[in-house]
Amino acid sequence: MQPLGPSRVAPILSPPGDHNTFYLGLRSEIRKANVDGALYFVTITVVGWVDVFTRKELAEEMIKQFAWSQKNKGLKLFAYVIMPSHIHFVAYRDEGLMSDLLPDLKSYSAKCLLKLVEDLPNESRRDWLLHMFEFHAKYQPQNEKYMFWQKTSHPTELWSDHVIDQKIRYIHMNPVVSNIVTDPEHYWMSSAYPEGRLKLNGYE
Repeated sequence: MQPLGPSRVAPILSPPGDHNTFYLGLRSEIRKANVDGALYFVTITVVGWVDVFTRKELAEEMIKQFAWSQKNKGLKLFAYVIMPSHIHFVAYRDEGLMSDLLPDLKSYSAKCLLKLVEDLPNESRRDWLLHMFEFHAKYQPQNEKYMFWQKTSHPTELWSDHVIDQKIRYIHMNPVVSNIVTDPEHYWMSSAYPEGRLKLNGYE
């Protein structure tokens, strides 16, 4: 596998970490995806590791959010998996920084997902979910009533073919290691699934 996109996202030759930004202040993201055209492994996690994506409607909404970012924000995907409580993906951003895209993706998807939790007639856990989101929000003064995503995304720059392949395999094996399926190809919320809903446009 050669999961590298156009020449502008060729592996960074310097060791990993050289481009990481360490800073103080209110912002909670320690490692920022601030290298133009670089490829990243990103994890976004629901507060409290709550299993929200066991509900098909919520998983499908998250797929729509990724598809919108691909079409409108220059997101280029190489691999992804939507696990019950978190999401892993490998991607770069065409014409822009991943550090600018991630807050927008998390903010807007949180609003849409929270609305679904409130409105879905078959969401039997509604009260408990909203309680969890409200509980986590009250310890974060910049939040509104609810907090859906954890603050950190830990974007890790991928700088060699070996590391890229390693991360993609890790992503695809997540449902297997978690005993959800026996083969990566059987998990429909993953790029390993032959009929996956998201286009892997990073290879174009």
